[in-house]
Amino acid sequence: MPASEAWRSTPDGIEIAVRVTPRAPRDAFAAGTPEHFAARLAAPPRDGAANAALIVLTARTFAVGKRAVTLISGDTARLKRVRIAGDPMKLAEIARSLYGSGHDG
Repeated sequence: MPASEAWRSTPDGIEIAVRVTPRAPRDAFAAGTPEHFAARLAAPPRDGAANAALIVLTARTFAVGKRAVTLISGDTARLKRVRIAGDPMKLAEIARSLYGSGHDG
């Protein structure tokens, strides 16, 4: 994924870059920088709780099942890469709507 893109389409979905902030007051998923989305998670960063919460939040945000969301890198880091399986056009439109017209994925 190029450093200037928060997401990119793949043949079976999209891959997104996410910067996670654990122990937030509530779960929230939003545009971050041109390089990544921002996810605030109420879960603590231990025993995989924050990663599990990220999968649930990403699935809810992109209107897919939890099984469609896979953490592909950054298991113990704040910056993570996530694969979302599904219709690439629909998923990219959701990603674009989080950023507005300022990012073309």
